[in-house]
Amino acid sequence: MKTIVITGATSGIGKALTEYFAKNNQVFAGYRNEAYVQDLEKLGVTPFYIDMAAPESIKLAAAFIKSKTDKIDTLINVAGCVVAGVVENIEPERIKEQFQINTFSHLDFTQRLLDLLEGGKIINISSMASFGIFPFVAPYCASKRALDILFNSIMLETKRNIQVISVKPGVIATPLWGKSVEINKPSIDNCAGFEKEMNYLVKNALKNQTGGLDVSKVVDLIAMINYQDNPKSSYTVGLDAKIAEIFAHLPQDWINKIIKFGMKKKCNK
Repeated sequence: MKTIVITGATSGIGKALTEYFAKNNQVFAGYRNEAYVQDLEKLGVTPFYIDMAAPESIKLAAAFIKSKTDKIDTLINVAGCVVAGVVENIEPERIKEQFQINTFSHLDFTQRLLDLLEGGKIINISSMASFGIFPFVAPYCASKRALDILFNSIMLETKRNIQVISVKPGVIATPLWGKSVEINKPSIDNCAGFEKEMNYLVKNALKNQTGGLDVSKVVDLIAMINYQDNPKSSYTVGLDAKIAEIFAHLPQDWINKIIKFGMKKKCNK
């Protein structure tokens, strides 16, 4: 039996991971909405409240876990959101919020738990977006890239015996896509001159909600990583993520031309 901490445990990848690891492990499952507490308790896990947008909440969540255990075998940072829109129109405060939720919150939470992670693993759910810029979701791409860089630095610098692993899924069929459309509705609705691009963005997001790779593929990979003695520092999940990784090695000018050409073609269909 291992002790595992999972943030974003109430939907998508986090929910699937919680259900999987709850069978044979002590699991601390992070939630933001009180409505999910009963469902988590039925799984036999220990729920803990954490709001990635609120630093005080992160501090209290870490303190709660420390009061319940003196050892964490695996910390899985899952929670996140997507800020979308045209960068020239997105308010800087929304971009800061994107980094707070997807990057700084995980760093803060992890730093507070490092003493308990000696001999353990930190697994971050990053994204294929970390490999480069996908138009109109640049804040999301940048936040995931920053997450990877900061946590890779932890692995390089730390004198503790801790392994740090980045898992970069491609398009996974989860509620995140539908939620992202709702969250970004003001930006999407107020993008004069970019109506075609926003229409494509919304249609693609809603298609991904059911048309992406099954979440079980991510769970299977993380289960394998969790029980390996020497996992790699980075994994991709899905053909699209593997293509993005290869694509990222092209010269930036080539990447820009290919993306612009592709977006123009798709938006004019």
